[in-house]
Amino acid sequence: QVQLVESGGGLVQAGGSLRLSCAASGRTFSRYVMGWFRQAPGKEREFVSAIRWSGGSTYYADSVKGRFTISRDNAKNTLYLQMNSLKLEDTAVYYCNAKSPGTYGDYTQQIGSWGQGTQVTVSS
Repeated sequence: QVQLVESGGGLVQAGGSLRLSCAASGRTFSRYVMGWFRQAPGKEREFVSAIRWSGGSTYYADSVKGRFTISRDNAKNTLYLQMNSLKLEDTAVYYCNAKSPGTYGDYTQQIGSWGQGTQVTVSS
């Protein structure tokens, strides 16, 4: 059973930075694709970023490319999302996601295991 616990959300002014963390446990995550999704009020949940646990290939939504950086610490089984130059439209609940090998065809698919979410609020 995969367990994902997010932390690091909060209130930040536009232009500021936050770093989200996701502590993963319950499996060996080699060959997994780990990622972040977000859901803004009144909107559907959307893909933000993903990383292959082994090899480290990264993927980003166009809306965050150049501002957000995804990374992982294999020794700590922890996923990170460094968010810089935050905008009002980045306000959302951010969810950590883990997709096991062989279960997905696209890293943007909303399948697999999920954390409970962490709120990010960007103010003007």
